[in-house]
Amino acid sequence: MKKSMLTLALVTGLSGCSTTTVPPDKSSTLYYTALYNAQAKAISSVLLEPTLLNADVILVGEWHTHPGVHLFQAELFEQLSKSNKRTALSLEQFSRADQLTLNQYVKGEIGEQYLIDNTQAWPNYKSDYRALVELVKTNNSDVIAANAPKNIVTCIGRQGISYLNKLDDKQRRYIAATIDTSPSDYKQRFMASMHHGTPSQNENYYAAQVTWDETMGESIVNYLNAHKDAQVMHIAGDFHVKNGEGIARVIKRLAPELNVVWISPVTSVQANQDGYQLQANPLPPRYVQKAHQQAAFKALAKRGKKTQCQ
Repeated sequence: MKKSMLTLALVTGLSGCSTTTVPPDKSSTLYYTALYNAQAKAISSVLLEPTLLNADVILVGEWHTHPGVHLFQAELFEQLSKSNKRTALSLEQFSRADQLTLNQYVKGEIGEQYLIDNTQAWPNYKSDYRALVELVKTNNSDVIAANAPKNIVTCIGRQGISYLNKLDDKQRRYIAATIDTSPSDYKQRFMASMHHGTPSQNENYYAAQVTWDETMGESIVNYLNAHKDAQVMHIAGDFHVKNGEGIARVIKRLAPELNVVWISPVTSVQANQDGYQLQANPLPPRYVQKAHQQAAFKALAKRGKKTQCQ
């Protein structure tokens, strides 16, 4: 039986034995991926790429639920684990409040369903993140529950950054010590993406966004301060990673000496970029009819109201 396009792409794009990369194929499926460097040159092997191997932090942006991107993440972690650095996996998909439970799971002390039921694991954990966490277990690697708790971030989005003053000491430790909401190119890009809400509401939404960035970045720095010879691969939505803004900016502020690189998924590869580009076909459109999209937004807003803020 012939190998699928996915198998060929992963073998040629990530295997340490290969010297070529399958060229982009417009007819390929959502599983197809190919990795390119800043000069838009295809990477023949992660194990032959010093920039990745020598990085202290590799930020991998994702399109949530994209099967090809999630498979790439698992393949990349597996390859990095074969390098000369001990690689830890850091996750947007778990919050600091989940760390002890996540540690128990990695050590084999609890089962998977108990993990899911007793953490803020994302609904698509089994389909999209299970493979990564199982690799961590197999390699006896560490896993970092890097994010801020969803309920706290939701309330910041409603009430603004001043909501932090209402948290008790335990809750406050789940959030980064500093939340920088000052003007920046990143803030401009975020505001430009907001197509609803008043200016004051969007300021609150940005405070929530930055709370995620700050907390994930600080969590990564805290881990590396305690594990000097380690390498961290962190996965998060691409807005947190793209252009070296978001999380990377936080890490460089807290620990300028750390070598941080990032990978962003793209549908079209461009030369002269600062980071790596993971070429993947786009997901199908979520909505074709505007009425369907508006109905979904209303349902999402209704679900969000269930969170009780102080």
